[in-house]
Amino acid sequence: MYAPERQQEILRLAREAGRVDVLSLAEQFQVTAETVRRDLKALDRAGLVRRVHGGAIPAGRLDFEPDLTERETTAADEKSRIARAALAELPDGGSAILDAGTTVARLAADLPVDAALTVVTHALPVAARLAGHTGIELHLVGGRVRHRTRAAVDAWALRAYAEIHADVAFVATNGFSAHGGLTTPDLAEAAVKRAVVAAARRVVLLADSAKAGEEHFARFAGFAEVDLLITDTGLAPEHKAAIEAAGTEVVLV
Repeated sequence: MYAPERQQEILRLAREAGRVDVLSLAEQFQVTAETVRRDLKALDRAGLVRRVHGGAIPAGRLDFEPDLTERETTAADEKSRIARAALAELPDGGSAILDAGTTVARLAADLPVDAALTVVTHALPVAARLAGHTGIELHLVGGRVRHRTRAAVDAWALRAYAEIHADVAFVATNGFSAHGGLTTPDLAEAAVKRAVVAAARRVVLLADSAKAGEEHFARFAGFAEVDLLITDTGLAPEHKAAIEAAGTEVVLV
């Protein structure tokens, strides 16, 4: 099947189902995931689909954002490896901000029982995982809770982060690229993520490679503000090179 034929079929599937995902398309058409991403990029440039985390939706559904349950099951193995690698970036007895995101929540779940540090988070799933950890001094940032992400947003959260200077922030994103930076679909969520980035001396981005090249509505940081990206080995060499050229260290796990 030639690329234009495959892209036409991908567009038909997206319109019928309301969403298509990269891995399922790769299996269906017997091509690599990178080939599917190129197809989706071509359809996105043509204005026929909108690329989202792990796949695409038909053009016109720009507000689409997968719910928490769906994101937790996407790229589960990759997220687990990323979270384990991130443990090495925890400050010994220092302070850390844990952003809202499923990979960051896995990091919270993997914290050793003998860990001793101060943690600040606006993410309810992260707080729930750490509430019983006796070595963690947990600070929960409040605000309006978004049902889709279980994260606090708006003025209360922004004021709290404006008063914090943490050693490190572990940040999540819906999409990233060297040119487009870090993006997410929701403006309120982006504002809090921007405040998180500003509130830490060191910023570590935890993101699986399926998010590479994806751009969403709200931009909250550029790679000049990110010290380290921990991602999986599926990251394309050209993405890695471009991000490193922006000054960010990249670790593949």
